[in-house]
Amino acid sequence: MIIFDKKLYVSLTCQKTSHTFTKIAFKPLHTNLFNIVLISFFLTLGCGKLYSQEIKNKNKSLPAVKQTDKSIDKPTKSVTDTIKLDTVRPKKTFLDGKVKYRAKDYAKIDQKNKTITLYNEAELYYKDVELKSGIIVLNYEKDEVYAGRIKDSVGVLSQYPNFKQGASEVQPDSIRFNFKTKKALIYNSRTEQGEFKIKAAVTKKENDSVYFLRKARFTTSKDVDNPEYYFQTNKVKFIPGKKVITGLTNMVIADVPTPLALPFAYFPMSQEKSISGIIIPSYNDSNTRGFSLQNMGYYFALGDNYDLTVLGDYYTNGSYAMRFESAYATRYKYRGNINIRFENLISSERGYPDYSKQNIYNIQWSHSKDTKSNPNSTFSASVNMGSSKYFKQSINQANVGSNLNNTLSSSISYNKTFNTIPQARISLTATHSQNTQTEQINMTLPTLQASIDRVYPFVGKDGVKKGFIKNINLQYNLSGKNNIVTTDSLFFKPQMFRDAQIGMQHSIPLSTNFKIFKYFSAGASTNYQETWVTKTIQKDYNTDLSKVETSTINGFDAFRTYNFSTNLGTTIYGTFNFGNDKKIQSIRHVMRPTVTYAYTPSFEKYYDTYAVDASGRITTEYTRFEGGVYGAPSKDNSNIVAFALSNTFEAKVRDKDSTKTEPKKIMLLNNLNFSTSYNFNANGKETLAWQPVLVSGGTQFFDNKMNVNFGATLDPYAIDNSGTRMNVYNIDNGGSLFRMTSANLTLNYSFSNKGGKEENKQSERNGGRKDDLFGTNTDLNDSRNSQFANKKDDEDDVITEFFNSKIPWDMTMAYSLTYSNVNRESKITGNSIMISANMDITPKWKGGVSTGYDFVQKGVTFTQFRFERDLLSWRMAFNWTPLGTNSNWNFFIGIKSGVLSDIKWNKRSTSNR
Repeated sequence: MIIFDKKLYVSLTCQKTSHTFTKIAFKPLHTNLFNIVLISFFLTLGCGKLYSQEIKNKNKSLPAVKQTDKSIDKPTKSVTDTIKLDTVRPKKTFLDGKVKYRAKDYAKIDQKNKTITLYNEAELYYKDVELKSGIIVLNYEKDEVYAGRIKDSVGVLSQYPNFKQGASEVQPDSIRFNFKTKKALIYNSRTEQGEFKIKAAVTKKENDSVYFLRKARFTTSKDVDNPEYYFQTNKVKFIPGKKVITGLTNMVIADVPTPLALPFAYFPMSQEKSISGIIIPSYNDSNTRGFSLQNMGYYFALGDNYDLTVLGDYYTNGSYAMRFESAYATRYKYRGNINIRFENLISSERGYPDYSKQNIYNIQWSHSKDTKSNPNSTFSASVNMGSSKYFKQSINQANVGSNLNNTLSSSISYNKTFNTIPQARISLTATHSQNTQTEQINMTLPTLQASIDRVYPFVGKDGVKKGFIKNINLQYNLSGKNNIVTTDSLFFKPQMFRDAQIGMQHSIPLSTNFKIFKYFSAGASTNYQETWVTKTIQKDYNTDLSKVETSTINGFDAFRTYNFSTNLGTTIYGTFNFGNDKKIQSIRHVMRPTVTYAYTPSFEKYYDTYAVDASGRITTEYTRFEGGVYGAPSKDNSNIVAFALSNTFEAKVRDKDSTKTEPKKIMLLNNLNFSTSYNFNANGKETLAWQPVLVSGGTQFFDNKMNVNFGATLDPYAIDNSGTRMNVYNIDNGGSLFRMTSANLTLNYSFSNKGGKEENKQSERNGGRKDDLFGTNTDLNDSRNSQFANKKDDEDDVITEFFNSKIPWDMTMAYSLTYSNVNRESKITGNSIMISANMDITPKWKGGVSTGYDFVQKGVTFTQFRFERDLLSWRMAFNWTPLGTNSNWNFFIGIKSGVLSDIKWNKRSTSNR
């Protein structure tokens, strides 16, 4: 053998013909031990085959060979022979790809048995096959490989085989695999397919796509060798990434077989994000509606970008409900979801006095557009509309936070920006506001807003805006509305659209600003408006009916108004220094006083008169634009000056950290505002000159965890015995300078010894609170989600030796106080506190409570208790609302995994409503 240029050449002399051959080359030899075996095996075939190979390649020149062996004195000459070629085809080697392998201890080659043995941390790579194990034996004659465990220093079997082919991965005790047939025999295999973990005593790999398993168990538990539950079966056909088909299957919990068994079972294991399938219903019963099947339906995986869930409930008294839920998303473009719910509610039985039947519905739509798709346009939607009594009477959504809310609101908007000079903007918005107590609905379908950016006609080419003249600017704004006021009973009926108010308003504001005496900022503006309407009114006295009648006149009409205003303001800074050696080094006070004067002339030309009796001698003025979408022009001129003062207080304190050289800034009072106004046209009878002084303020404490807000109304005028304001100052009537007619105080405090608390997003979307002061938002469609949303399912609990050294908890508190003294009643009209607290009682047990107390009504407000137990692969939850019309309880236990979400037991009561 001769090594030259990292290649190996074999020189062989035949004993029969005395010919020497040097045509055999293998490369690169030094990186592949297995090729040495092939060389040795090839040399044992005899020189006859080598001689034939030399005759076949007689016209090819030999490579230059560097002599490294003393037995070889000079290069041999090639000799031409007339012997015929061998007609027997050589056996094709079984390996048609590159083999890589390594082992920590040794690689043993046995030519007699045609095997290679790799020992300790052995690895073998061939095409798409990856095999790692304690010991690997390769039989290159049978085209098979064997892998198994080895014993460590204490005699314990370790280094389990890990066999991976393509996307399939198996971790057995031992494995035999044939490279030619692609079949395998696997003992105690462990594999993962999606959320499933499968273990089988014996696994036979038929081909790349079909496995047959015997004595198999499959589970979603993290520990497949010691699961808290599993499904036991003797015969399984397993198609990786697609499905599992089993024979008789029995559910085992804590190694105890249960009576739950199926003659056969089918489990989908698609690699797709979601697949279509039936949603198994849950059983329940109600005192008012009988037995029921709830949440039965079908999930449609319509595509990668959208899906659809159809759910339904049915009660034996005839009540039923339907729900359609869909989510959609396109990356870098938009995402959203829509929920449509309808319920036909029947209470009691026909013929009974408490029998009732009604239909309720709710529509929710959320949509957001990615700004990357088009930065010049946006489209968003947040819709929550339906029957006013939906959240109070729904049989499938225990949502107390939404039940206690009095308003449902929606908004759909589109905005477009045109990059012209000047820049133009346009927006279309549809809004909806619904009072669930009065059942009144206010809608705009739609509102049109268009504007053109400010234009500075007197600015020079240098672009400098300085002074009164150069700061003069004008703008154009357009607004159009289709305003509808209706009720639940008339919603989307013809009368709703007949009563709509349609109008459009054009406005051209002209303004400027400038400095006075360096420290004062002054501004002046005037605004011209033109309003178009499609409906006006006419009032006449009907002599036949002896009353005034109001008729609607359809047709275009318009009115025009204008006004003027000016303002003057400044900023005053005051600092109180106490010394750098003090804990409080200084306090800074910032005041921003503002004076505004506004004048609007009288537009009495738009006013007419009508008779109020048959004689016609007594008349009253009115305007035909009454009740318009943009209001009506004012008959009286307005001549008002307004005063406002805002304050902030900030302190510099010495930092507790001695290494810090700079003092720490803290906010003492975020804002303290005073405002009032004086009307020069007040006559002292119908209108008084001074308006009440409005006081408001707010601050934060404890690292901004506590928010405190307060407000008050101070009236300078006295009142008579009937409670009517008089044109007499309160101080002149024997009272104080101001009479406090109302005051309020709100305090919110949220603190925790763990991470940030997740907001109650679904409750907020339904119109409730972000926090859980009114309880958690329990959607009875899916109770698999935790009531305590701080920890994800895939996060492990860290159990310390002394668990009580740190118990995670959080608490939210809200306090509200309201004072009223409008008619000298001087009483507390509202005084209540609400508290919500959650705590990890143990690493697996969680508990929480939401409650409150009303000090005026002297009673406990909404109260809810909630508990949850993490059972590893399972979750058990219980919540209870013991008081009020919303009293109910709910118990749930089920598997967390979505693929087995139908394996659950859910029991709940119905609320007393």
